Amino acid sequence: MGYFTSPHSTLKTREEIRRESEMEAKTRSQETAADESTRPAPPAMPWPVRLQIFALSTATDLAQRRNGTVNRFLFSLGDRQTPARPRPDALGIRSTDLTVDATRNLWARVYSPVAEAAGAAPLPVVVYFHGGGLAFLSASSLPVDAMCRRFCHELGAVVASVNYRLAPEHRYPAAYDDGEEVLRYLGATGLPADISVPVDLSRCFLAGDSAGGNIVHHVAQRWTSSSPSNNPVRLAGIILLQAYFGGEERTEAELRLEGVAPLVNMRRSDWSWRAFLPEGADRNHPAAHVTGEAGPEPELQEAFPPAMVVVGGLDPLQDWQRRYAAMLLRKGKAARLVEFPDAIHAFYVFPELPDAVKLVEEIKAFMDSYASAH
Repeated sequence: MGYFTSPHSTLKTREEIRRESEMEAKTRSQETAADESTRPAPPAMPWPVRLQIFALSTATDLAQRRNGTVNRFLFSLGDRQTPARPRPDALGIRSTDLTVDATRNLWARVYSPVAEAAGAAPLPVVVYFHGGGLAFLSASSLPVDAMCRRFCHELGAVVASVNYRLAPEHRYPAAYDDGEEVLRYLGATGLPADISVPVDLSRCFLAGDSAGGNIVHHVAQRWTSSSPSNNPVRLAGIILLQAYFGGEERTEAELRLEGVAPLVNMRRSDWSWRAFLPEGADRNHPAAHVTGEAGPEPELQEAFPPAMVVVGGLDPLQDWQRRYAAMLLRKGKAARLVEFPDAIHAFYVFPELPDAVKLVEEIKAFMDSYASAH
């Protein structure tokens, strides 16, 4: 039997439908305006910083192929390299490259102050892991080199910047294996003979930015679970600068800052996880998701070191980083959350930004408090 409408049924006239459509459109417009009002404006930055961010973002976008591989040549056009410099620079910092395992091109660039500036007391060692989405940059990239020089000078430490293997050529867990191997090498062989300052490997800090912060967590977890008892390397603390964690969930900050924050967006981040994680794994894999919402929390040994977790208010990854600090506290670990409300992702790379200066002061205070207590 066919369907029909009785002439006595309640029907909406065209005029009523038009008025309702206009009201719905007005409501949607108001909701959109409200959403836009809560979205932060793009951050104001000096033009040299904008130019560098544009160059890095463009090189990354051009190099990320749809099939999950990297066009290394195109990325190299925006990734300026610099060699080690055995002679002291204007800050009195010298650098040398240390081969850890030539078969996998694993090496570290070691930065040290001149002996006259260092004094007689042994210096702590910072083992540093650069960012780049686990797929880009190196220890010889100019921004990484310049930042490590500043850290060496201002933190009063010897810095070993690790050139770990990159995805997608080397997927999980290659970067973590490399980080752990560097610690084994330092414990067994020590620093190069031409490092003219004394060091204390029992005051070793792991530090890293973005993807490097992710590596720091996993290397620290591995090292405190299985390091040989006779190895002199002891972790006094870990420093995670806007660490690259994630999950299948889209967090509030990721949604709010999409299209606003520079460098990091969901498309680039998702590509990097696909390049690094095992084939077929999603972003809830324990390499990416370490905070327990979508799986078990990581097991942390008693020796897991105190952590400094740095968060930027204009970083789409900030919710994951706060969850990480909260997870550490739930598990009874020491965690210091340091927030920079106006900071973009990778702000520490740009010494022109005031927060980059403040960050080094915070790192210095953290290292001083835990190096002396270790």
